[in-house]
Amino acid sequence: MRQWLSVVAVAVSAFAFVTAEFLPVGLLSQIAHDLGVKPGVAGLMVTMPGIMAAIFAPALIAGAGRMDRRFVFLLLTAVLLISNVLCAIATSFPVLLAGRALLGAALGGFWTLATAAAPRLVEPKDAAKATATILTGVTCATVIGVPLGTFIASFASWRASFAATAGLVALALAAQALLVPSLPSASALRVSDFKTLLRRPQTRWSLLMVALVFGAHFSTYTYIAPLLEQDFSVRGITLLLFGFGLVGFFSNALMSMAVANHLKKSVAAMILLLLIAISSMLVLDHSIVGEAAGMLLWGVAFGALPLCFSVWIQHGTADMPEAGSAMFVSIIQVAIAAGSAVGGSIVDHAGVSADFTLGCGLAVLGLLALQRLAALERPAAKSSFVSECEPSAD
Repeated sequence: MRQWLSVVAVAVSAFAFVTAEFLPVGLLSQIAHDLGVKPGVAGLMVTMPGIMAAIFAPALIAGAGRMDRRFVFLLLTAVLLISNVLCAIATSFPVLLAGRALLGAALGGFWTLATAAAPRLVEPKDAAKATATILTGVTCATVIGVPLGTFIASFASWRASFAATAGLVALALAAQALLVPSLPSASALRVSDFKTLLRRPQTRWSLLMVALVFGAHFSTYTYIAPLLEQDFSVRGITLLLFGFGLVGFFSNALMSMAVANHLKKSVAAMILLLLIAISSMLVLDHSIVGEAAGMLLWGVAFGALPLCFSVWIQHGTADMPEAGSAMFVSIIQVAIAAGSAVGGSIVDHAGVSADFTLGCGLAVLGLLALQRLAALERPAAKSSFVSECEPSAD
């Protein structure tokens, strides 16, 4: 029981981190209007944390050396708390970006530790289930956190949303302090570990696949509010975001039972579903029923993709889990930063439809990368089969 309580504590922290990370998605128009910037510029609130997290994911873990990972968890969550307080009191966009930069610095280290520590918190046979539980914090954030932030802003202000998130982070910090056990590190992470992994073609193609798919999602989802507000009220957008997260919650839960035995099929199915969802938002623009259905399909896809990709990277880098986790987190954050930045530029200069066309193209490239990974595995499997069938030299 103690083991699973520690997993739940990390899941609560994941909930807090993801709520803080994506809170601006539902508040983008309000913040842009209040601080006098364009929506594409306001999208830097998502881009900035991505850049910082991409830098700090490997750098912080390498710098932490053999430091107890529990202490690092607490330190990073404290930085997240400061970040949200700063955002809540920000009177200018540069100050707000500074707060978001602090979030990014904490975010990169947190996710590197969370995905690598999950198997250490429970018995080996429960590793996939522990990872899924922690990632439930992601889907719960989209079910409750982000829509609740949008709801609070609808009757108070976007500053109140950041203040409420700061309270949530304080709760997560207390849960970590009480429930997460000591997690000593047997060895320090080295730069050579990253080089070793990057020499493997499977690792390089896996990271490219993750980057393309997350780029497809964040280049479009970051600017979903400007698209939806053409046809929905603030309350309607809040309900759609709630529905997005709710179906994602169940998708993550169901996928945790299938991903271990059907990993490749699960990844392919969810990328394809993401492509269909983004395409439907483009094709069925101004159709209330069509856009609502597209959002629900999107929620199913993205509810499961973080788990699918996390398990994929864990399998491919099992000999160096923290290095693999750090690269996984870095490439995701690069995709978030690049996707939201490029998407913002396209939205400001060519419109939302052009941005969603880009998202569809990136999702197609993600499927092609998965196909390439499957092709890389076939020769290895064939070689293994041939060696088993050859007569023994004895």
